[in-house]
Amino acid sequence: MTSGPPWPTAVRQSHRVSTLLERLAATGSFSIAGIAVELGVSRATIRRDLAALEEQGLLTRTHGGAVARGGSVELPVRYRADRDRGQKQAIARAAMRALPSGPCVVAVNGGTTTREVARLLASRSELTVVTNALDIAMELALQPRVRLVVTGGRARNRSCELVGPWAERTLGSINIDTAFIGVDGISARNGVSTHDATEAHINAIMIERSRRVVVVADGTKIGRDLLAHVAPASAVDELITDSSAAAPELAAMRAQDITVTIADLPAH
Repeated sequence: MTSGPPWPTAVRQSHRVSTLLERLAATGSFSIAGIAVELGVSRATIRRDLAALEEQGLLTRTHGGAVARGGSVELPVRYRADRDRGQKQAIARAAMRALPSGPCVVAVNGGTTTREVARLLASRSELTVVTNALDIAMELALQPRVRLVVTGGRARNRSCELVGPWAERTLGSINIDTAFIGVDGISARNGVSTHDATEAHINAIMIERSRRVVVVADGTKIGRDLLAHVAPASAVDELITDSSAAAPELAAMRAQDITVTIADLPAH
């Protein structure tokens, strides 16, 4: 009897697509032949994946491979949800320990790590949660303990975040106690950054309106500098990450009086 694949077809495709886009982000291009061997699938399968990604504007196919479109590759949130989820859940648990008890206004921007934070916020009482992320709003909309405020605005399909003047006006009128900020990159030298300028602007307003700013980011984001600057490192009060983060970068952040918390992964 032949054993089946180690995961369902849909998950395998999600894993392939994530790998393809992450490879483009790291190297800018790859060959179909090489990536097919690496992933253990046929060249025809990779060609179908590339055709679908090109239709979404995420890459450009070439003869025998693919190249990044527009320089920087932003992995859509739907392809990031299951990547390193254990680390993200550990970071979320550490974030909850950093949240004071009692009533407060909490802001959460979009991202797979902040989504894990939002799921834990649902268990708290006396919270008002402000978000510009549609997927996070859906997580919290039916939670009876949470008072939810959604900004409105234009939706970015890659991040599920609401951006633009409407979102900015809403956030600009709210006083926030603690903001949990997911990032695409953070470094001691250049601060918080992301792929998209409009998203950077709304995140900057969220940070400006917050008394306390907690960045939640897995180790792959530490030390990265992306196209759009959000805020200097000095705007961050605490960084919660995992043990894979580069130690010299964390030391440089501590030297700027940023509290650095390393989330503990559960023992297996």
